[in-house]
Amino acid sequence: MSACDCDRETRQIETQKKPLPYGIDSYREWLKREGIPVHEGLALNLFQLDTSDWPRFGVRGAAMRFEGGGDFCSMFLLDIPASAATIPVQHLYEAIYFVLEGRGSTQLEFRDGNKRHFEWGPGSFFAIPLNAKYRFFNASGWERALLVSTTTAPMVMKLFHNDEFVFNLPFEFAERFGPVEHTTGEGELHMIKPGQNTWQTNFVPDLTNIPLTAYDERGTGSLNIKFALADSPMHAHVSEIAPATYKKAHRHEGGIHVMTLTGGGYSLLWWPGDNDFQRVEWEYGVVFPPRNQQFHQHFVTSEQASRYVATGLGGVSYVFSESQRRTAGFDNQVAAGKRSVKEGGDQIEYEDQDPRIHEIWLEEMRKRGITPRFELPK
Repeated sequence: MSACDCDRETRQIETQKKPLPYGIDSYREWLKREGIPVHEGLALNLFQLDTSDWPRFGVRGAAMRFEGGGDFCSMFLLDIPASAATIPVQHLYEAIYFVLEGRGSTQLEFRDGNKRHFEWGPGSFFAIPLNAKYRFFNASGWERALLVSTTTAPMVMKLFHNDEFVFNLPFEFAERFGPVEHTTGEGELHMIKPGQNTWQTNFVPDLTNIPLTAYDERGTGSLNIKFALADSPMHAHVSEIAPATYKKAHRHEGGIHVMTLTGGGYSLLWWPGDNDFQRVEWEYGVVFPPRNQQFHQHFVTSEQASRYVATGLGGVSYVFSESQRRTAGFDNQVAAGKRSVKEGGDQIEYEDQDPRIHEIWLEEMRKRGITPRFELPK
């Protein structure tokens, strides 16, 4: 037997001796190694969550795991102290950031050493180009900066279960950076159809003030805009509900993280046949992802319009599943997301909703002394 044959046989024996991985969740195991708090629940107020030192970023952080979060996406908090900066980091998972509070800047670094910077403040929304090296700087000398990200870390860690590969891959997705104008607040508006109109960019200075387009199919006075960020497959949209009104109930895939931006109100969640509703109260920074195909409905109980941002996987540019294709109405289909359940869709029209829903809302309006601006169709 040659030396080469012996080496080959030795490697085969070593491979055979490797213990069988069994029932491992590579993402959860990675979270344990990162050593940050993991907060769980149906809904969480991001301002009320504890953070701890996160060596990977060099600042404080935390992870969130929601009951309806699904298998592909997660959220993280970055708590950057006054005058501090994060350690440069890169990763093979997608990341969309929203600035909850504070002011600062982001530095993106190209493989040739060139850098690109942009500044952000409360309400800013931006994507990190895939696998780009980046870091954050807190511009304040006395206040923290608090950022939340929606990422595909669970999917990527489960696929590769190799930290070195995920965080140190020497490859640049140059096309993800886009033109420099896309990091200054500029972009292109693509008027496709109600509910699918899309702002293409990498950076939005303030989600609370960006102009939206009409989406009356979801309810009278509803507004909406979708985002195509950094040429990624991430889903992101902002919706606005008119004052003293509410939207139609609908359902979709799980993993879409809904976060309150402005206004007051609540959401109801339920499954067909449920006797009771789950309820989530709205407040700036409250996040909840409805479970997969769970009906949910949003209600405004104030004289001001209410906005929320929804983030997840599978956007208008790159569809991730056939269910999303059906919901959005690609391939010249009628979008199931705005078609009545009586016609095989995923939306409950006002006249078909549970009578208790309207009465609950009217009672909330009476408590607040607010005149409803909406009546059920006769």
